[in-house]
Amino acid sequence: MNVERNRIGSLVDRWLYRLAGPETGEIVLGQRRVFIVPTAAGWGFAAMLVLLFTGSVNYNLNLGFAFTFLIAACAVVDMHLTFRNLAYLHLAPGRAAAIFCGDMALFELQVINRRKHDRYAIWMDFHGHANAVAQAVDVAALGTSKVTLGVASATRGWLPAPRIRLVTRFPLGLLRAWSYWQPDLRVLVYPHPEQGAPPLPLVTTSTAHGRGMAGNDDFAGIRAYRPGDPMQQLAWRQIARVDPALGGLLLTKQFEGGAASELVLDFAAFPRMMDLELKLSRMTRWVLDAEAARLPYAFRLGALNLPPAHGPAQQATCLQALAEFALT
Repeated sequence: MNVERNRIGSLVDRWLYRLAGPETGEIVLGQRRVFIVPTAAGWGFAAMLVLLFTGSVNYNLNLGFAFTFLIAACAVVDMHLTFRNLAYLHLAPGRAAAIFCGDMALFELQVINRRKHDRYAIWMDFHGHANAVAQAVDVAALGTSKVTLGVASATRGWLPAPRIRLVTRFPLGLLRAWSYWQPDLRVLVYPHPEQGAPPLPLVTTSTAHGRGMAGNDDFAGIRAYRPGDPMQQLAWRQIARVDPALGGLLLTKQFEGGAASELVLDFAAFPRMMDLELKLSRMTRWVLDAEAARLPYAFRLGALNLPPAHGPAQQATCLQALAEFALT
């Protein structure tokens, strides 16, 4: 039943609203894409016109006829202005930054007016979303305005922009003109970082000189703090870069002649029975913690095997791999 209903809805969209899927690039709201109907106030206004005309006929009131036709002409002008306020607008998608699951996905949209008259009180929202908040926009003649619409994210992966509805009742509110737009725009949703995740999985490995006394001449790297490490060997520069809100992270300088630590974020190292989303959530947290501490880290997820590194490129690659993992 639901499949048949969706198929019928898709046919209606194609025939009536001229929607055949996401629309790439800039589009124009032509005459056939703008619909107009009376509002509740408009129907009341029409009923008043009927009463005025009926009374004028019954009592042969010339002033009644004049007043009736005058306000009827105002309604016709209002119909033209309401339709013109929306027709031939140009719409283009803007930017959409990646977010973490549970955050609000923000879609930037451009409303372009290439006509010589101003556009007022155009309301835009996501059609079919009960919690969607409409945004009003005015567009000057030959100008451009930007609108940002948000929708809550519930799952990781690519979140396409929902169908956008544009509505206007300008200038008198007697009629309502509307149109739809399906922009080719999407947001990448990363897994939600786990709260209270275990510390980074720093692995201690032997250097070429074995595990004897650590020397103080050749710097070999940093590792997680262990009770008993001397205070003078704490890596204060790296510690200062760690956000205290993350719980802090004490690090110790490692000198050649002892043991060094390497950070490997390996999906295969998790227990097999562990929930998939929890694994991805924990790896997301570890990627963020490693970047906050400026620690180079290797990353292994499925066929992706990245050597130790850190920085915006490493973080973006890892988070995108986590967001898209096993979705196809």
